[in-house]
Amino acid sequence: MIVDQVRDSVFSDPPWTKLYSRATQLAMDGIVLAVAFVISYQLRFEFDVPESNLRRALIQLPGVVIIQFSALFVAGVYKFIWRYVGMAELRTFVRAVIYAIIPILVMRVAIPSDFAIFRVPFSIIMMDAVFAFGGILALRVIRRGIYERYERLVQQRRPQVRKRKPVLLIGAGHSGLSAIREAQRRAELDIEPVGIIDDMPTHQGALIHGFKVLGTSTELPRILEEYEIDHVIVSADEAEPETLRRILKTCEQKGVKVRILPGMHEIIDGTVSMSRIRDIQIEDLLRRDPIRLDEQVVRRFLAGRTAIVTGAGGSIGSELCRQIARFHVSRLILLERAEGALFAIEQQLRQLWPDLRIEAVVADVGDERRIRSILERLRPQVIFHAAAHKHVPMMQSNPGEAVKNNILGTRVIGRLAGECRVDAFVLISTDKAVNPSSIMGGSKRIAELVVQNLDRQFENTRFLAVRFGNVMGSNGSVIPIFQKQIERGGPVTVTHPEMTRYFMTIPEAAQLVLEAGAIGAGGDLMILDMGEPVKILDLAKDMITLSGHKPFGDLQIVYTGLRPGEKMFEKLEIEGEHIERTSNAKIFVGQVNAPPKETVDRIIEHLAEKAALGLDGEIAPTMAQILPEAEFADGDRTVTDSVLV
Repeated sequence: MIVDQVRDSVFSDPPWTKLYSRATQLAMDGIVLAVAFVISYQLRFEFDVPESNLRRALIQLPGVVIIQFSALFVAGVYKFIWRYVGMAELRTFVRAVIYAIIPILVMRVAIPSDFAIFRVPFSIIMMDAVFAFGGILALRVIRRGIYERYERLVQQRRPQVRKRKPVLLIGAGHSGLSAIREAQRRAELDIEPVGIIDDMPTHQGALIHGFKVLGTSTELPRILEEYEIDHVIVSADEAEPETLRRILKTCEQKGVKVRILPGMHEIIDGTVSMSRIRDIQIEDLLRRDPIRLDEQVVRRFLAGRTAIVTGAGGSIGSELCRQIARFHVSRLILLERAEGALFAIEQQLRQLWPDLRIEAVVADVGDERRIRSILERLRPQVIFHAAAHKHVPMMQSNPGEAVKNNILGTRVIGRLAGECRVDAFVLISTDKAVNPSSIMGGSKRIAELVVQNLDRQFENTRFLAVRFGNVMGSNGSVIPIFQKQIERGGPVTVTHPEMTRYFMTIPEAAQLVLEAGAIGAGGDLMILDMGEPVKILDLAKDMITLSGHKPFGDLQIVYTGLRPGEKMFEKLEIEGEHIERTSNAKIFVGQVNAPPKETVDRIIEHLAEKAALGLDGEIAPTMAQILPEAEFADGDRTVTDSVLV
């Protein structure tokens, strides 16, 4: 036991690590550079260097080594750590070679004949460059090999608390390979990578960074059994939604756990770690091409400005706050009437951005005096209006509240924004405003008309609306409801087997809203590309499968039928709207002729009167007077625990 302790002590602080101090590195590099120059001369004269040329070489040697050292410093070779050397650092060595060759060649050509002794022959220059910088790189590769060998020896001496579990990697993406290499080095992770599955024909049987390609995804059942795989890690860089579904089904049949490693675009700090491996989420199965935000455009729009987000405590509002905070606004105002939600987002933002000026304001957007005092005191340049009632069945039961918040509230804060000369006012709208069949959808469509009219009324403020579909994980949306129903053991309730909806993640929606606000012109209706619509039934089945159950097996799906105000299919544009592309492929501009301002104002006054008097039954017919495309339906207004989409 004492012997083992002594060995562990030696391995914990090996004496040879002192050889890798900065001074030692420079000395070793100097030796390599000098030896490389001598070898080049020896090869040039077939190891029989004439005395005159030997004298010439010794005179040239110091100058050449100094130039090469300078090139190494200028190129940045000494900025990275030896044990992390890899292909990325190879480019640095190539630059160093170029930086060293150019001055030596210039000296060879430009030095007068009186100083010919300092002219290095062309053949020596080329051979020396190869030997010198090849040797410098070799030193670092050897250093990395020694370091990794040392780590493996240390791990072998550590007591294994648990047997390491065999793990299979699917997809040979950069993030996956980096994480698996980390798993090999870290004994405490208790996993043992055994190989890779890759569908590239040329990769079959090959070794990729020391891992053997065991076969293609079609051979997954055989490989799982043959290697007794405990769980599978899928690299998100490689996995398409259909591929993920197929892998999930196969692994479920074999009782193998499936996890996913986020792609490089999801990892903000650019590092890959085994701690980032997570369970597959429903977003992975609906994944589309990642959003490419034009950050320069958004930064020009927001940097140095005061921005207000209404509904800051909601799903979209809070994410807008997090995204806006990244773009160096001078001050961020959180406006929300629900004090609990406001407190939560304020605390989170103060923790994430301690230097950002944040002000949390409790207010209702429909309270004209309160909103006026806020805008006059804080003088914002940008307002993102996300405050709204969004729950379709709930607004069917309470249509007056939809009118007050979604229509009258938008008119109040929008008009005051114009009067206070706010630069930009961005309304967050919804695809339910297209051919609305619900009170909520109708109220948001009228809010769009309000914004368009305000843009014509106020020249100094740019008013626009941004329209998009369902947001995954937002309050009252389908995904958290399905999760609760699955946790209770079912059944999962779906309104209709053919119902479809557009989906987008909360961060995607918030990022596109910011860019739409930056590039949209006054009066524009910006429409976000939501990708392909998704069947709600397929969504339910995927979520049940991810939870470890079988749809229609041990966990039932029940069809409840369409409720008042619900549609089978959603659209993002109204018939007759002219759609144009923008600089962002995910953002479009919809142009539609709005009714005259007087007509809109008259209908809104009627709606305000009926909401104040509690005449709920007359609200939908009044909305229909200004929305000929509306498809309002009467029926049961009971709010259920069914899918809210």
